[in-house]
Amino acid sequence: MKYETIESSLFVANRKRLAKMMKPNSLAVFNAADIMPTSADGTMKFKQQSDLFYLSGIDQEQTILVVYPDAINEEWREVLFLRETNEHIAIWEGHKYTKEEATKASGIQQVKWLDDFETIFQMMMAEVDHVYLNTNEHWRAEVVVQTRDARFIKDCKERYPLHQYERAQPLLHHLRAVKSQQEIDLIAHACEITNKGFRRLLRFVQPGVMEYEVEAELIHEFVKNRSAGFAYEPIIASGFNACVLHYLENNRECKDGDLLLMDIGAEYGNYASDMTRTIPVNGRFSDRQRAVYDAVLRVFKGANEILQPGTNIPAYHKEVGKMMESELLALGLIDKTDIKNQDPAWPAYKKYFMHGTSHHLGLDVHDYGKVNREIAENMVFTIEPGIYIPEENMGVRLENDFVVKVGGNLDLMRQIPIEAEEIESLMNA
Repeated sequence: MKYETIESSLFVANRKRLAKMMKPNSLAVFNAADIMPTSADGTMKFKQQSDLFYLSGIDQEQTILVVYPDAINEEWREVLFLRETNEHIAIWEGHKYTKEEATKASGIQQVKWLDDFETIFQMMMAEVDHVYLNTNEHWRAEVVVQTRDARFIKDCKERYPLHQYERAQPLLHHLRAVKSQQEIDLIAHACEITNKGFRRLLRFVQPGVMEYEVEAELIHEFVKNRSAGFAYEPIIASGFNACVLHYLENNRECKDGDLLLMDIGAEYGNYASDMTRTIPVNGRFSDRQRAVYDAVLRVFKGANEILQPGTNIPAYHKEVGKMMESELLALGLIDKTDIKNQDPAWPAYKKYFMHGTSHHLGLDVHDYGKVNREIAENMVFTIEPGIYIPEENMGVRLENDFVVKVGGNLDLMRQIPIEAEEIESLMNA
């Protein structure tokens, strides 16, 4: 890992919060992510399963965490199982956790080798009543491969068919939606690395550069600052490409007169940042570009005012839609007849602003949190309105990351230029 050591107190606290929500005499099992194959003998870059990391801080494959708060045997209350290393593995794959290192990282005293799991787990299952199993239940998830969790669920239920099985995800969705100060600090650090990358590219972008060259400038700055890289696949979209919401090719030349939309974010300590900026390739907004940009910026600022504890995401999005409707009217993109004849399920403003305004952010870019849950203090959300005008080869989106606070949200990207004048000034310095 490139990031500096995270204090184990974060993971100790997370396990205690989980234990309080579990049913009496129950245990919960969490598996590491798989190392996914490519072709031949290749593999993808390892990315830890975020629930396991949230509860243990262990960033290594072939790891199992068992939490059993009511175990009579105190040694079973938290047990971490790791792949045992040897000289061969150390030479070919690199250093793996020792038991002592795993205890220091996680705060878990009982660390065993993975070969001991079946024996210890069988003894636990002889005592326990309820078993929490984990699987991806994010409302936007589309899982088409069999995960390590899925294989474990199948095996566990076949071997122990008479236990009472429970879903771990509702507990994790409740816990992970509200961030601790340590988590907020990690996200803020990722945001600061993103800031450095953005300021670097403001000095770099000019007519004739390629979108992938902009991407290269960013990854250089991110890794230099101990980031693992992008928190998600970066969108570097100039001209018409900015109207493609998930444009990923990043292979077009940035031309004079284009706007360049960049949806990017550094990762740090497995925590994500998520930023979008739209800048003029030649360093100056045209009058029309500036009008659209300022409209998006007003909606951005207005959304921050209404994203407050006590509301919920559907109600919030509805209010943001009203603001966007007003801005699109002023820009001449829709008219009152469009609004009068609109389908309530797909309002007129959706023609130019077709996505949501906010999502949870944390260990996952689209982090855990129920859509209809009341927004609470210390939840972390993006705010990202946009206007996309294909007929004008123009798309503008602005996005920062906010910690919800009573009396006014904390903008974790407040140091990153967003006002049009400052962006122009820095590009032309």
